Amino acid sequence: MKVTEKKLEDGLIELTAAAATAEVAQAFNVAHYSFCASMGVEVPQGQTPAQAAEEKLGIKDLDSVSQQMAIDYLVPFAVDKRNLCPAFPPTPIIDQPIKRGQVFEFKVQVTPKPDYELTSYEPVSITVPPLNFDESLVDQQIQQLAESFATYEKCDARPLDASGAAKIALEVSQGGKRLDNLCTDGRTYILGMGLMPDEFEKNLIGMTEGDVKEFAFDMPGAPEGEAPLDCKVTVLECQEKHVPEVDQSFIEKNMPMARDVESLRQVVSERLQAEQRAQYQEMQLTMVADELSRRFQGTISDEVYESMRDTLMQNVRGSLAQQGIPFEQFVEAQGGDQQFGMMLMIQARQMLVQGYALDAVFRHEKMTLDDEDIMAACRAMNPADPTTARRQMEGNGQAFVLRETAGRLKANRWLLEHADITVSEEPATEKAK
Repeated sequence: MKVTEKKLEDGLIELTAAAATAEVAQAFNVAHYSFCASMGVEVPQGQTPAQAAEEKLGIKDLDSVSQQMAIDYLVPFAVDKRNLCPAFPPTPIIDQPIKRGQVFEFKVQVTPKPDYELTSYEPVSITVPPLNFDESLVDQQIQQLAESFATYEKCDARPLDASGAAKIALEVSQGGKRLDNLCTDGRTYILGMGLMPDEFEKNLIGMTEGDVKEFAFDMPGAPEGEAPLDCKVTVLECQEKHVPEVDQSFIEKNMPMARDVESLRQVVSERLQAEQRAQYQEMQLTMVADELSRRFQGTISDEVYESMRDTLMQNVRGSLAQQGIPFEQFVEAQGGDQQFGMMLMIQARQMLVQGYALDAVFRHEKMTLDDEDIMAACRAMNPADPTTARRQMEGNGQAFVLRETAGRLKANRWLLEHADITVSEEPATEKAK
């Protein structure tokens, strides 16, 4: 991509970019997958997103409906090409539609991220709770481990309750057609785990060994007019849960990497303590950054506030969608639109001020970034696979975001290293945790 820049009034920078045909093709390819994901359309192996969109949504020209996504994909590359860091994502200015097989030219006006100063750069002071490790957590983890190896075995016959278990035979059909994936000659079923709809489980309550019951129920969310499911349930035997004891026999059978129970406890203890130390450091990083933000001075423009608020709103909506929680229900639980809006604005200001304050420390201490700093930021974002995190961000033109994140993390850690820390005698409060 070829990019030129021109300084405008009010500190704005206008970029003129020309994306090559290969870059346009890549933008459309990414946009196709993004569009399908936004519409809840899975792309089967062996199919292209365009084929899946036509089959599931009847869209014959996916390029035409994903143009804006393709343009939005290209914009960050233009910004990164000039090594800029915008105060908020810029909106592209286009004079021609984007088309596959053609060079695409566009402009963006970038508002560079402003530099703010602090009232003081002296070390910050914080008071933290003591770092105490609770050994009972090891017992809980080992108990959970034992629970994962629990079995259900035959017991004396008794009526099933809302948390009972039984081995059942199940025949299910719909409109006279047998549903093989739901049928079984014998399978342990545990009530209360949500494996089947509530209406199904209500019919099992009170049944005991040898009982046979036939009933019908509707699947939740089924289209109006859809035939109910017809069931025949036979309770073959009542069962109860058996959790094994974690002893030497258990270790030899299930934990070949551990020598004995004590070595298993040591491994679990070391892992939990490492996690607690990491959480403790994260808490301290947050506390010093929060304390530093009190020294911020300056005015943040409304455009920046609104952009951050919109980003937070998108994050909230995305998170709720993944959890299956209606957005309106969540807002109501937060106290309504006004309370939720106020909460978002407070959070937006806190994040902006904290970030700008860390930027100020980075500049004041004349810090620079190296490859390890970049990888440290990637590890913070994706501890399990930082290399993939870096490849994805750089591959999506977000290298400037990665550099900003790395700089703030480095400043935050430097701030903690030089902070005046007092350890309180009081145990950690729930808020501190």
